[in-house]
Amino acid sequence: MNEYRIVKLTEKPEIKEKAAKWFHEKWGVPLEAYLDSMEAALNEDPIQEWYLCLDGEKIIAGAGVIENDFHDRKDLTPNVCAVYTEEQYRGKGIAGKLLDFVVADNKEKRISPIYLLTDHTNFYERYGWEYLCMAQGDGESDMSRIYIHK
Repeated sequence: MNEYRIVKLTEKPEIKEKAAKWFHEKWGVPLEAYLDSMEAALNEDPIQEWYLCLDGEKIIAGAGVIENDFHDRKDLTPNVCAVYTEEQYRGKGIAGKLLDFVVADNKEKRISPIYLLTDHTNFYERYGWEYLCMAQGDGESDMSRIYIHK
């Protein structure tokens, strides 16, 4: 992963609009929701942060940390959200490095544990995440898995 770099939005605020648009295109969450969360991070919200993996200036992967990732377990906070790697960059360990970076950054801020809502199995376990429980995602008919990283 030497040719790629991971940055925090708070260290590179000039890409806020580009990052918000990228996440919106991947997840379909309203652009304004990303912009609001990113603005909160830039205004020193102690929990919210956005992380981007860049190939040059191209966003190839990303993730965020927010209070709650649209599920009914409001007591499980903060949540890693919107984890995504562009298809052509998958299988190169980028998601794992990004997740490790997110966990380390939050531990440095004395935020631990952190949580993650997903439908994936056998992916996050590779990076030190442990299955915790099931939760109901907002507007979802099926339950999803919540993982914890201590």
